[in-house]
Amino acid sequence: MNNNLFKDLKYKVFQSGNPVYFYIGINVIIFVAFALINIPFFLSGNGGGIYSGWIREYAGFPADLAKLPVRFYAILTYQFFHDGLLHILFNMLWLFWMGRIFLDFLKPRQFHFVYLAGGFAGALLYLLAYNIFPVFATALPQATIIGSSASVMAVIVAAATLVPDYSIRLLFLGDVKLKYLALAYIVLDLIGMATTDAGGSFAHLGGAVLGFTYIKLLRKGTDWSSLFKRKPKLKVVRNEFAKQGAKKADAVNQEEIDRILDKISKSGYDKLNKEEKETLFKASKH
Repeated sequence: MNNNLFKDLKYKVFQSGNPVYFYIGINVIIFVAFALINIPFFLSGNGGGIYSGWIREYAGFPADLAKLPVRFYAILTYQFFHDGLLHILFNMLWLFWMGRIFLDFLKPRQFHFVYLAGGFAGALLYLLAYNIFPVFATALPQATIIGSSASVMAVIVAAATLVPDYSIRLLFLGDVKLKYLALAYIVLDLIGMATTDAGGSFAHLGGAVLGFTYIKLLRKGTDWSSLFKRKPKLKVVRNEFAKQGAKKADAVNQEEIDRILDKISKSGYDKLNKEEKETLFKASKH
């Protein structure tokens, strides 16, 4: 039974092609592995402080520009380390809930881009803020951030921008539209800019800007995730009639998808009929 469970988890994380399971799996594996390694440090009387400091120093993204030449890789690694159980728990829960909605309408390739680019944007805004505002001058030399919050925030805001009237049910609150959920998070982060966790708030806002901008440009026909597209190995040559027919079919299909997305923005996902939902579902798989 345990062997089957392990195989099932391995399949979902590494073989299913679902990026939500992949990023949740990677984050959890790293967290559990380093938490286990940390046990001897804690039992030795260090309280885990030295080990936690090591993670912050070498895997966290630094605010000090002087450290970037030797910590350049941290713009990626910081997205997969967390401060504690609650930190990773809430990030992964929101990634699961919002990631599923994201993938109902867009492609796995686009999810990969938003997650990673959201983390990059969060790190860059954090770096910019700490090197511009005088209030951070004393903390600058040692300041670092870790966590996937900026990446998760990018996914949340991207989903809310794409389908703002899509509703999810929250405990004690009932049905809440994504646009209000995203707005609440942004307001909390704006308030957080004047607290001890200002660095995290700036990173979240950077991810939010990336998610919002990506969807707005996608609606206008610009897909930044095309960078991840695989180029075909073989060149297929068609006659002019076939090319014209294919282009016409693609144009009609895109017009239908745009119409459906506009309908979702105005009336909500629940107002789609069966055929429209099926069309959107098929489009998300191609």
